[in-house]
Formats: sequence, C-alpha cells, structure tokens
Amino acid sequence: MSYVDEVFDMVVAKNPAQPEFHQAVKEVLESLRVVIEANEEKYRRDALLERLVTPERQLLFRVPWVDDKGQVQVNNGFRVQFNSAIGPYKGGLRLHPSVNIGIIKFLGFEQIFKNSLTGLPIGGGKGGSDFDPKGKSDREVMAFCQSFITELYKYIGADTDVPAGDIGTGAREIGYMYGQYKRLTGLYEGVLTGKGLSYGGSLARTEATGYGLLYLTEEMLKCNGRDIKGRTVAVSGAGNVAIYAIQKAQQLGAKPVTCSDSTGWIYDSEGIDVALLKEVKEVKRARLTEYAAARPSAQYHEKKDGEHGVWSVKCDIALPCATQNELDLEDAKVLVANGCFAVAEGANMPTTMEATEYFQANGVLFCPGKASNAGGVATSALEMSQNSERLSWTFEEVDSKLQGIMVNIFHSLDEAAKKFGCEGNYVAGANIAGFLKVAEAMTAQGIV
Repeated sequence: MSYVDEVFDMVVAKNPAQPEFHQAVKEVLESLRVVIEANEEKYRRDALLERLVTPERQLLFRVPWVDDKGQVQVNNGFRVQFNSAIGPYKGGLRLHPSVNIGIIKFLGFEQIFKNSLTGLPIGGGKGGSDFDPKGKSDREVMAFCQSFITELYKYIGADTDVPAGDIGTGAREIGYMYGQYKRLTGLYEGVLTGKGLSYGGSLARTEATGYGLLYLTEEMLKCNGRDIKGRTVAVSGAGNVAIYAIQKAQQLGAKPVTCSDSTGWIYDSEGIDVALLKEVKEVKRARLTEYAAARPSAQYHEKKDGEHGVWSVKCDIALPCATQNELDLEDAKVLVANGCFAVAEGANMPTTMEATEYFQANGVLFCPGKASNAGGVATSALEMSQNSERLSWTFEEVDSKLQGIMVNIFHSLDEAAKKFGCEGNYVAGANIAGFLKVAEAMTAQGIV
C-alpha cells in the first residue's frame, strides 16, 4: 500500500464519524500523490504526512451562558490549532448549530494550505461553537461571547493564535470577544481580526473574501483567454462573501443574477441589487423574501430538497459562496449543460469531490476555495501587520495589496500544476503549492 493510502486509512480509523475531515484529507492527499511519491522515503521516515494530518492541539470546552429568561444554556466550544510551521495559528470562529469537531478539523486542515498560499507568515487553525446567534438578543450574544473567550483566551495571542470571524461571527461578535480578552489579559494587542475600525480593525476586511474571489477569478479567466466583462454569474449565499462577490463582479462588468439563504433563493433577471441585498441581510438581518417583495424583477424560490437552486440558472460563471458540499454532481451536470465554463469557490469546500472531477473532466476552469477564498485570511494577516505597526492603511492600500496577493496565488498554483505535470488542474496546483512551503518548514524545524 502506498504511503498516501496508509495515511488516509489511518485518518479514517483515528477520526471516526468525521466525514468532512476525511473528505478534505482525501482531496488534498490525492492531489499531492505525485509529490509525495517522489519523496516517499524521506517523508515516511519523518512521518511528515502523519504530522500534517494530526492537529498540534485540539481544544473542546463547555460554554455556559444565561439567556434573557434567566435560563442557563450550555454550548460546546472548539479550537483546533492545526499547524504552526510557517506562523501563528490563523483561522476563523464559526458559530452555527452544525458545528462539531469534525467540521472544525476539516476547516483547520484546509486553512493550512490556504494560509500558505497567501505568502504570508500564518499557520492553520479554526474554531467555533454550536451556538446559533440568529434570533438572539445583543445581550445574549454578548453573554455567550464573553463566556466563550473566558475559556479560549488562555490559548490565543498575537504571536500564538489569532482567531477571526466566520459564519455567524461578524463585527458584533468579534467586538464582544475582544473586549473580554482585553479585560482578562490587560493586553491591547492584535489577537482577533475582523475588529471594528475604531479599535484596530482594517479597512476592506469586510469586502476582502468576496473581492478576492473575483480578483482571482478574473486572473484565471484572463490567463485562459477569456474576459469576465459581460458574463452572467450565478452566486450562492447571501452573507458577507456572497454580497461582496456580487458587488465586485458588477464592478468588473459581469452580471450576477442569483443569491440564496437557508430558506430559499433569488433569480433577478436585471442583476442583483447590491444596495437592497445589503439592506435586507446586513441591516434587517431578514430573509430573501423581503428582497423579492421590494424588487419586481426578482423571483423568489423556496428551497426544496433535490432541486438545483441557483445552479439551475443558465450562467457562464458559478461562484458557490454558502457552505460545504452545497454543489453536488447533479448540480455540476446542470451547470455544464447550461454552458458554465468557470467555477471558483467562495466558501470552504462547497463542491463535492464528484462534482469537482466532473467539472475538470468537462473542461470547466475550476479553482478550489483554499485559493479563491483566501482573500479574507490574507486581509486578516494585513490587519495583524497594521496592529503590530500601530498603523492604519487606507482602503485603497489594503485593496491593492489584496489584489496583488490573489493574482500571485493564481500564478503560484498555475505554475505548480504545470511543474508537476497536471497543467490546468488548479486543485492539484493549489494543494501542491501550499504543501511544499509547509513541508519545507516542518522539515527544517525537526520532529516537533
């Protein structure tokens, strides 16, 4: 049995009932096979892959808090500090009822390679809780966040582990967490990113993941002789990533016509109205039914199992920006049949492995999330730099650095794919480019 297969079997055996983690490891190891087999004796001797797939530290803790009725609630808190070979752990905190240790490990593992691709000195980590901020009052959210950080603060710091926002964790939640961290430690440091502008946050952080997605997509198309202008774009999600991906797509001359949330999706033949979408989602925190009610050109479709949702709409470019495994093989077949020629992931692993392989087999340009959605963590690292220097850069400075990072990421993965004989396979290219830097650092630092 090959070293790759041995390690994958070990991961499944040692991490039962964690399918998302298994999926992430399998996808990475399969695309690294050509590199690993060329260095198998050395990597096996150093147990490099075993160390790569095993987190350096896993934290699981309870989070008790009191709701507005005086009832004590208890949630599970998680932080997986996966790999610090190239820098302090960096990765978001996800607050959603679906969160469990397997999902956090999948996200943390992906984060290793994503952070490596940015070219910035940040390692991989991820955290969160099964707490759901939806429908909670500000006081309840504050109570949860303060309790969460009261346990986590012992394990994080500006040069140790720098968490950020993610699904369910926005500026409000980061603010409450940062205030409690400062209260407990007496330190005013860049320990959390996604902070408010008045206390160390970075301009362009809110827009970064969505903007970065489009910067990379534009470069991918350009390098393949295509133009983004005039193209119809299908986008899933209606959160931070989706909203700003839609906004940047419009600025680049494309026409995004869809968005979605957990209850349904919108098709707007005139193109999504970004101002209205922001009003509905960021201000009112409402459902997309309110978008449809205010926009005559919009059609609202209730989410139904077995239907293709936004992927049923004829488009040139698909940008899945919602959640893991949202785009499956049947969706991929519909997209290809409708003429879609490019897919770039805005969420973490939103496309199943079968769908990814179908896109690649049918000549669709496909970029994985660890590359195409790296703009968020890249700008978080830029926020860390500003905090360290006690400086605040302009929006234009941050946006320009972001664009440069995303363009460089595409060329890194493109060159890695060509070098290892899989030209055009950007999944393999991203994994190889991210892995080589981490592997070199791990080897240089000895068996730790």
